[in-house]
Amino acid sequence: MSYQYHLSSQFKHLSNITLFSPMFYLTGFPGLESKEHWIFIPFFLMYLVAISGNSLILIIIKKNPHLHTPMYYLLSLLALTDLGLSVSTLPTTVGIFWFNYHGIYFEACQIQMFCIHSFSFMESSVLLVMSFDRFVAICHPLRYSVIITGQRVIKIGLVIILRGPVALIPIVLLLKVFPYCGSRVLSHSYCLHQEVIHLACTDTTFNNLYGLTLVVFTVMLDLVLVALSYGLILNTVAGLASREERLRAFQTCTSHLCAVLMFFVPMMGLSLVHRFGKHAPPAVHLLMANVYLFVPPMLNPIIYSIKTKEIRRAIIKYLGL
Repeated sequence: MSYQYHLSSQFKHLSNITLFSPMFYLTGFPGLESKEHWIFIPFFLMYLVAISGNSLILIIIKKNPHLHTPMYYLLSLLALTDLGLSVSTLPTTVGIFWFNYHGIYFEACQIQMFCIHSFSFMESSVLLVMSFDRFVAICHPLRYSVIITGQRVIKIGLVIILRGPVALIPIVLLLKVFPYCGSRVLSHSYCLHQEVIHLACTDTTFNNLYGLTLVVFTVMLDLVLVALSYGLILNTVAGLASREERLRAFQTCTSHLCAVLMFFVPMMGLSLVHRFGKHAPPAVHLLMANVYLFVPPMLNPIIYSIKTKEIRRAIIKYLGL
């Protein structure tokens, strides 16, 4: 009861700041306000690992000419999207857990949700292209250098960069014309479209259908195609003569497979919780959202540094170890 009164009084104060732009209240961990400084420590460590790890991978690939190949260009794109995803959530997370500031203007909320969803769609696309790269490398190794070229990777990279943001523009801009009423309280420390749309006091059928269609024809389609690629890869690997050859071939996919599972499993879980788990405990929503946004950018550089021999050697040389 005291938490609800505290939240309500803070939100009224925030709402009175402006008469022209809706003000939203971002939630940290309800009931743990007095411990939010301590809660920020693991978040700070995750940000530190994600930002420094992905930046290091980008520097390593840029400084080593022998890594200027299509496979490592794709790894650079993955590191860039992870970096963008981490930076997108950083301002509001720091504001809540370190400065105890929970308010966010609607325009800032729009920009943040646009960045978060754009980089999420980009990462989905990058993982799909990387799965195709692994498919060609294992199933058609003699034609790999002909099919996967640097120019093609650059063209695909441009499509990846533009696909998500261009598709998101209509529903993000449309949020501006909706009236917002009620508490205007968001259940995370950052803005997501599926949460903001529920606070609109009008018919949001177009946004809901457009958002669902966008997810189906981007993330869901990417996931199906990734699964298809791995089905063909497994079929090819199973046909290899010796156990050593099968193991060696599949080991080239382990880093990418881990990245796929870490990204798609939490994302699908979060989407299902938002659409069908309205009565689920708030802790479930918080856990799924935080795992989805914070864990992949943190673990991807670690996994690729450990599992990819060329990256591991280059990092050791770069750090002088």
